[in-house]
Amino acid sequence: MKKYILRYLPLAKQDLDGIINYIQNNLQNPIAAENTLSKIESAILERLDNPEDFAIWSSKKQRPYPYRRINVGNYTVWYVVIDNIMEIRRILYSRRYEENLI
Repeated sequence: MKKYILRYLPLAKQDLDGIINYIQNNLQNPIAAENTLSKIESAILERLDNPEDFAIWSSKKQRPYPYRRINVGNYTVWYVVIDNIMEIRRILYSRRYEENLI
């Protein structure tokens, strides 16, 4: 079985920080922020075992690496697989128009 390495782009880390800060500070709900972080991290780690076994996202743009996604509650984790690296590119609120953001 192929072993994958997990890597986050800085923009994905900013996305995740923004999500957690919004829930914690704007919504005044630190427990929900912690739960959301835990769910997102767990979903990513679970996918790390077989990241290429999931559907490629159909994009209008030509991309060097096809995007795949993980839906976690109201959020979508966008990632690509480059050799043995699962690279998290964006983590976005699912109701945003994502085509322009990834």
